[in-house]
Amino acid sequence: MASSTRALVQIHFCVMLWGFTAILGKAITLRAVPLVWWRMILVTAALMLLPRFWKGIGSLAPRMIAIYIGIGVIVAVHWLTFYGSIKLSNASVAATCMALAPLFVAFIEPLLVQRQFDVRELLFGLAVIPGVGLVVGGIPAEMRTGLAVGILSALLAAIFGMLNKRFIEHGEALSITGLEMAAGAMCLTLLAPLMPASEPVIVKPSAHDAVLLLILSMGCTLLPFALSLVALRELSAFTTALAINMEPVYAIVLAILLLGEQRELHFGFYLGVIIVFIVVFSHPLFKKAAAWQNFLSVWKQN
Repeated sequence: MASSTRALVQIHFCVMLWGFTAILGKAITLRAVPLVWWRMILVTAALMLLPRFWKGIGSLAPRMIAIYIGIGVIVAVHWLTFYGSIKLSNASVAATCMALAPLFVAFIEPLLVQRQFDVRELLFGLAVIPGVGLVVGGIPAEMRTGLAVGILSALLAAIFGMLNKRFIEHGEALSITGLEMAAGAMCLTLLAPLMPASEPVIVKPSAHDAVLLLILSMGCTLLPFALSLVALRELSAFTTALAINMEPVYAIVLAILLLGEQRELHFGFYLGVIIVFIVVFSHPLFKKAAAWQNFLSVWKQN
């Protein structure tokens, strides 16, 4: 299997696992801030037990450590807005908002890496909008705040995804994951004294929540986060963000099966899912076709 194909399979496996995060976020009774704090603390603690993590940290330059710490803070805020969106709306709406990430990538990545805008990426990013609109359309008025918070979450996901893509080559995946998780947890810990009494950061979870937090941290965070960083070495940030469009599909199907959210769905949902499927899976095909055409043109010239 070619490295790029293997990376694409890995990223879709990660996205499938991430599809469970919305379900777990809905099932866990903790509010968004302590939920994210526990998620990051548990992943950090697990990685600190691995010699490979410390070996990778020792090989990083101070500048790169500072960069990964900054990315970790963005990850923490992304998760806060993601779980905040779930609490304010539902798992389906919050997960579906993530399909806007490629559109943000298409506009922001050229500015970040100082390259020209790719018209095809802009078109693929824009093609997602009708699907998202159909899936989310018709939500109750009380869920619109959750929708807005979910869109902000998608923007933050696009930003930290692009930054990870840019700096992934400078460190080992597990070490980068641990640094980013530790930085996010530390940021939330430092904010704890500033939070109102009704919104504490550090809360003791119930036995039910503790089990779900372990599943969320190990199976839906540590494993896919590290695998996705490895896959990023072979994939563009846009291709990765586009693959993440499958997350709402997995999440909504799981929400139907496990949370009974089908009562809030309609025909537009199914049509929107079809659009998301088409965009996600047609993008790699278009890239392969373009690469093949470039090869043929070079071959003819020679």
